[in-house]
Amino acid sequence: MSSSSSRAELEARLKAKVRSVPDFPKAGILFRDITPLLADAAARRAALELHLDCVADLRASLEPSLDVVIGIESRGFLFGPLLAERLELGFAPARKPGKLPAETIEERYALEYGESALQLHRDAIAPGAGVIIVDDLLATGGTAAATVRLVERLGGRVLACVFLIELSALGGRQRLDGMRVEALLRY
Repeated sequence: MSSSSSRAELEARLKAKVRSVPDFPKAGILFRDITPLLADAAARRAALELHLDCVADLRASLEPSLDVVIGIESRGFLFGPLLAERLELGFAPARKPGKLPAETIEERYALEYGESALQLHRDAIAPGAGVIIVDDLLATGGTAAATVRLVERLGGRVLACVFLIELSALGGRQRLDGMRVEALLRY
């Protein structure tokens, strides 16, 4: 980005493409729907450029190494592979149990209404690999924190967690204490 004012203008244009859907998936939730942003090629490209800007310093530096982008199921699969392609890195999906065909490791995490889990292939990252974690939304931080733990259990180093949207009032950033967290749009 050339200036903070142009970045602010771009963020405003992207926010205008995010649809707010009340009472979805249940009453009292205001869902931030990114499908209109994805449907607009210019907005999608602009969002990808902002993702790249967030990690430009990591790209420029040789140490620590940057090796893999991990996308969190399922909307982390939208920008994660695009980011990996542009950075010329590998991509690995963090998936719900039973979705990955080879040997996996699993990390459970609490939800407001129960518990869930994510898995990574055991060979998704090499020990010492530098990792960027990507998802569409940072809310309470449970899925992102579980993904950080998976990466660390495999011996990887999380260099940044990048989100298209952060719902600041839900405190997800605090669950990622000590991690570099980048959010393109904040609500």
